[in-house]
Amino acid sequence: MKICVCTGSPRAEGNTAALLAPFLEECRALRVETQVISLYDRAVKPCLGCMTCQDCLKGPGCAQDDGFEEIFQAMADSDVIVLATPIYAFFCTAPMKALLDRAIYAGTKNYGRVKGPRLLEGKRLASIVTCGYPPERGAGLWEGGLKRFCRHGGLEYMGILCRQDRGGAEPFMNEDRTQAARDFAQALVLAVRADRMAGLE
Repeated sequence: MKICVCTGSPRAEGNTAALLAPFLEECRALRVETQVISLYDRAVKPCLGCMTCQDCLKGPGCAQDDGFEEIFQAMADSDVIVLATPIYAFFCTAPMKALLDRAIYAGTKNYGRVKGPRLLEGKRLASIVTCGYPPERGAGLWEGGLKRFCRHGGLEYMGILCRQDRGGAEPFMNEDRTQAARDFAQALVLAVRADRMAGLE
């Protein structure tokens, strides 16, 4: 089993990384292979809307030569895609948005001369999020966007782990949040393994 984590935080030691750390530790304890991709360290340009990708049915086929296709391949090679991001202006950060814009078009061949496949169909997607508002207010639009992304691309939405940063002197992480991140990892891994076992019966 493999989990691909795409992180959209500009801070390597910020709140999103802190919430992600026990999630990754639990994945390793469960013997799950993980790949972490920092989007701020990759060159993923905004989508041009040129539709060149629609004429390539066997891969992304994007006209831009940057870091996107390597990231997309990592997503396609995984069982679960986890998008980890802080919420800026009620949605994900700019590099994460660029990735999703490119992935939904290059990965869903609905708009070309020949209708083709959805390249991420059957993958599972989850999210780990930090924000300055209560989760239902801070991450509601983001979660709604993810659900639509999954419906359009044929992915299975597996939920969101969101925690608020209230600021001040109170540390962002505590025992409850650490355990919540571990529990989230366990839930994802156990769900995938249960599906695999059911498929063998």
